[in-house]
Amino acid sequence: MIVSCDRVTRSPEETEALAAELAGQLRGGECIALHGEMGAGKTCFVRGLVAGLDADPRMVSSPTFVLINVYRTPRLTVFHLDAYRTSGPADFEAIGFAELLEEGGVVILEWPQRIASLLPPQRIDVRIESEGESERRIRISLKDS
Repeated sequence: MIVSCDRVTRSPEETEALAAELAGQLRGGECIALHGEMGAGKTCFVRGLVAGLDADPRMVSSPTFVLINVYRTPRLTVFHLDAYRTSGPADFEAIGFAELLEEGGVVILEWPQRIASLLPPQRIDVRIESEGESERRIRISLKDS
């Protein structure tokens, strides 16, 4: 499984391709914690993941202002959440975050450090770091503690 990866991508298309590779290995029930600064490519990564699940990546948009976007794909339902504008874990408890984790889809969370206490112990951590205008270092690892 790809859950141990350290790769540099040189374009949004390469970032999306790496995410699509990961999507091909998802079975449902996974939580993906996306770490990265503003503009690092987190939403781009989600577009690639949705494309890898055989759905139209153009439906993906940042959930910063709506908190959650739901994408129904032929393979799995994707719950795309963003904790950037939240005041903390209580906001996510109010929308039923724990229940989303049990839906059998894929929960993708941007800015997971803002609700760290709610993250499941087993998850996929994706760290995206800018290494220039179009280069991104993407580290994918399985967290199991």
